[in-house]
Amino acid sequence: MASEDELFASVDALLEEGPQLPPPSERARLREAAGITQARLAQALKSTTQTVKNWENGRSEPKPPRLEAYQRLLNGWAAKFPTHGTGGPAPFPTPPPAPQPQPAPHTLTPPAPAPTAAVRPHTVSSERPARPRAVARHPVARTAEPAQDPRFPHGPLVVLDGDGSAYGVDGIVLDCPATTVPELVEWTLAESGLGAPRLHRNGKDSDPLLVLTAAAAVKLGLPERLEGFAQRRSLRLPDDHPVVKQVAEAKWKLTRRGFGPWARVYRPARTGQRQCVQLAVLSWDALDERSWPGVQDMEPAEVARVLGIYARRVITPRGSTAVSGLELMTALRPPTRAVQDKESGNWVPGHNPGSLGTEPMDPAPPEARPEHPVAQGWKGGFLNEEAFQWVRDVPLLTDEECLLPHAVGLDLNTAFLAAAARLTVGLSAPDHFRHPQFNPKIPGSWFVDLSHVELDPRLPSPFTPTGERPTGPAWYQTHTVAYAQELGHNVAPLEAYLRRETGAYLDPWHDRLRTAYVDTLADLGVTKDLTDTEFLTVMEHHKQTDPALAAVLTAVKATVKGGVGKLREGPQGKHYRDGERWPALERPTWRPDIRAAVISKARVNMHRKLVNMARMTGLYPLAVLSDCVVYPSPGASPLDFLPYSASGKPQPGGFRLGPGPGLAKLEGVQEMAWAVDLMEKGYNPARHIKGGDAVLDEGE
Repeated sequence: MASEDELFASVDALLEEGPQLPPPSERARLREAAGITQARLAQALKSTTQTVKNWENGRSEPKPPRLEAYQRLLNGWAAKFPTHGTGGPAPFPTPPPAPQPQPAPHTLTPPAPAPTAAVRPHTVSSERPARPRAVARHPVARTAEPAQDPRFPHGPLVVLDGDGSAYGVDGIVLDCPATTVPELVEWTLAESGLGAPRLHRNGKDSDPLLVLTAAAAVKLGLPERLEGFAQRRSLRLPDDHPVVKQVAEAKWKLTRRGFGPWARVYRPARTGQRQCVQLAVLSWDALDERSWPGVQDMEPAEVARVLGIYARRVITPRGSTAVSGLELMTALRPPTRAVQDKESGNWVPGHNPGSLGTEPMDPAPPEARPEHPVAQGWKGGFLNEEAFQWVRDVPLLTDEECLLPHAVGLDLNTAFLAAAARLTVGLSAPDHFRHPQFNPKIPGSWFVDLSHVELDPRLPSPFTPTGERPTGPAWYQTHTVAYAQELGHNVAPLEAYLRRETGAYLDPWHDRLRTAYVDTLADLGVTKDLTDTEFLTVMEHHKQTDPALAAVLTAVKATVKGGVGKLREGPQGKHYRDGERWPALERPTWRPDIRAAVISKARVNMHRKLVNMARMTGLYPLAVLSDCVVYPSPGASPLDFLPYSASGKPQPGGFRLGPGPGLAKLEGVQEMAWAVDLMEKGYNPARHIKGGDAVLDEGE
């Protein structure tokens, strides 16, 4: 009986065998010897003339089922037209049948056959001049990427240029013959092989993303810029634009947002398969410079690299980074799963435990925005859980502090992401309670008086965003009240809105974004094994190491903040009136209470570190702005004031340097006199410590 090693060796030998086509020059010779034009061959193989040209100049290789047909044709021609001086080349071996892709879990219908879009590597052809920077010169990642799904051989997205080149991930280039948006959508769904597998077994596969350069937009009949064509409020093409009419005439639909920088073109799902394509127009500012720095000016291949890394590590972009952050929550916690109906025995959609469900849920009045319908007529005050914006009173500065030479800013890495770790939030509707006993394990909103809590005036109050001491009863999220209890103070809530069903809804969201953040930093050379001195040195230049990866890192951070912000998205438009519902309220993910929980925990985490730093070092902050804190320092480095043990290890509880979420990095260094001058003028040094000479906002 054969051993396991022998069987594996045999299988590996088979895997090494593959179809062997003749060299590209020989393919062209055989076709010309037979008197067949490239156009006629393309017609016979149901392909395009450009694709045949690519096969014959080595820019791409055929794929099944055209591969087998092309192989058969070349074998026949080789027998008829042998090379001079020989008996002719040996017939080329016929390749084995291509393996059929396996259906994904919970898919009721088999996937479509493997797409056959022509693909070529990033090589320079004599028919097309080489583009500077068109070739991705950097490795995509040092970390392992997930195995490729056979249903989506060409990855999640492409960047389409004006000459029909569609640049994808891992250096591939597809030939796209489409000249209209409907043709582009048909090509994408029928031939491109684009898409990405679901992130959760009960979720949905990601729709393919097509990113259009300015040249591609013009070729498809779109304006190069959106200004002048757009309805200003919604930034989209008018309904009578020719492209919008083409889409409608081809029986495709647009979402309610219409055709804007991010457009979704779809048909209602049939036989369990989605028919939807996402479009993003670069010249319409689809990629915001604040979230994707420098990407809009990159060559198509590099744009594809940036978005491809983000898609694999986070999610295929569906809009702004804020939209993608919100979509990631749903993709990782799908609202439904397949359950068997007890009466019929059929499989039907049912609630997925731990998710937010499919129906929107109104918040409690104090958790809502003042313009929300449930808040109309409410006189009981509102939850005000926001990040710190605090500056110490100048009279509280000591002479010793003012004589220190430097002000050093520390920034906490993705503080909101760190706060989302193992965070219990409410999943059900709120219930109202009078004089409840406080329980730190129950998420909700508590009306309680914390004005009696006495703290050092050189520290901000942890109970208000401004850092000012409360003046009476107010609404607080559970983490804020629990921190008052942690500080040793009695809490006696007067009333509360609490949720009976709870869960760590954001856990998978946190885990995926944390991994994306840490892995991208590691690819830039910022690893957890660096000493604090090495960490500070590497962080000075890590963004110059690879601008594409630096853009991915910024996008990941923007996804965190934007996703949390979207949980409380407000109304838009000058015609809105208080009390009216707005579109965001129809989402199950419109949950201001969850946003409040994240921000409350982040602010408490920051204050806890401030208290520990004062206890361990005797230093008090000059200012705090969200996740940035400024300290007076005897030197120009955080190493000059951060607490370390005798053995050189960072003291637990205070600020620690490092690449992980919740750890700190250097934000900026300025002279102490600069910081004091800003404080005297009423400005926050934490806002400007990085740039120093930033323009000061009078409304700060």
